[in-house]
Amino acid sequence: MFLLVVAFSYAAFTFLAPWQLGKDDAIVHRNEQIDAAFKSDPVPVTDVFDADGVITADEEWRRVTLQGEYLPDAEVLLRMRPVDSSPAFHALTPFRLDSGETFLVNRGFTVPIDGNIPDMTEAPTGPVTISGHARLNEVKPTSAPMEDQGYRQVYGIHTEQVSEVVGLPLARDYVQLSAGEAGELNAIPVPKLDRGSHLSYGFQWIAFGIMAPLGLGYFIWAELRERRRVRAEEQQLADAPVVTDTAEAVAEPVAPQAPQAPQTQRSRYGDERPDHYARFARRNRDRF
Repeated sequence: MFLLVVAFSYAAFTFLAPWQLGKDDAIVHRNEQIDAAFKSDPVPVTDVFDADGVITADEEWRRVTLQGEYLPDAEVLLRMRPVDSSPAFHALTPFRLDSGETFLVNRGFTVPIDGNIPDMTEAPTGPVTISGHARLNEVKPTSAPMEDQGYRQVYGIHTEQVSEVVGLPLARDYVQLSAGEAGELNAIPVPKLDRGSHLSYGFQWIAFGIMAPLGLGYFIWAELRERRRVRAEEQQLADAPVVTDTAEAVAEPVAPQAPQAPQTQRSRYGDERPDHYARFARRNRDRF
């Protein structure tokens, strides 16, 4: 039990609590980035993305503007990515800037009809200016791209994989289109600025890590108290007088004893319960 308690407390303090507190810190940092992004004006995409189309983690959710044109013929669908717990198809359309760089733009989502791919409104052609949020590239999905119902589909927004599918060089990170912009389907909602319950979960693991040793200490104290009680009772029995004159003990009349209340048997940690075996023994003795 001692080793189990030590292992549990060690895990609570070094892994479980930091895991939940770390998730809370990440959510707080993300909320601060989103809040700062909406309080600032959009900037040209090249001011946020470097020459390779890369952003840092601190620049995610920055609002950027792109001036150029969509490439509808190179569009692919993000297959069955949930939005508000509902399955949806997302339109991933390359966008070529006037300066020549090409960025992948998530134009939004459409809910499937009877499990089938709905008609996806094509992106407008010709020069346009759009704005959106800078987003980090996702990890490469384990499932390979596929084609179904006339649409090329992928299982994640991994620009390198999309680049291989459409045959165009793309910036490493991508842009999520804002609501009301040209080419929008249904704008992807911005994550709610809610911290969740990770902070309280972290404090709970800390409390459990403290309570486990305290509980072990209580059981050790109760065990020692019980052992002292047993030793005291054994000593009382050893010190009790012993009758040595058998003849006097036999000749001496025994006075009838009044019925006694049922004895109780003490449990190991202080609770009491009736001694039913002693009651049955007295009943049989009185009967015979």
